[in-house]
Amino acid sequence: QVQLVESGGGVVQSGGSLRLSCATSRSGFSMNTLGWYRQAPGKQREFVAKIPVWGRPTYADSVSGRFTISRDKAKNSVHLQMNSLKPEDTAVYYCNANRPVVTNSRGDLEVIHSWGQGIQVTVSS
Repeated sequence: QVQLVESGGGVVQSGGSLRLSCATSRSGFSMNTLGWYRQAPGKQREFVAKIPVWGRPTYADSVSGRFTISRDKAKNSVHLQMNSLKPEDTAVYYCNANRPVVTNSRGDLEVIHSWGQGIQVTVSS
């Protein structure tokens, strides 16, 4: 439902920085919690960071203090500034948008997730 297009990945040396960007629509930007997940080879997809429509960002312990998530209202985009990168940060990073939706007349809620195509981040030793 929500289109998400990532950019900014690549290869960087340990200790370096990268900035990931995720472009969405105006409605996607304004109606969803936006965030990032990542998946390393042989591992399950894990949460990295998120930023709600109204509220403060949340980070996984593994990236807290090194990564910063932010919104750019003018561009309907979310960004992930990654500093002090480590080899263990190597993964495919996925932009995520999610929001609760009413699924029936009872008012039951379900969280709907949308995903970008993924972008490779490689941190060399």
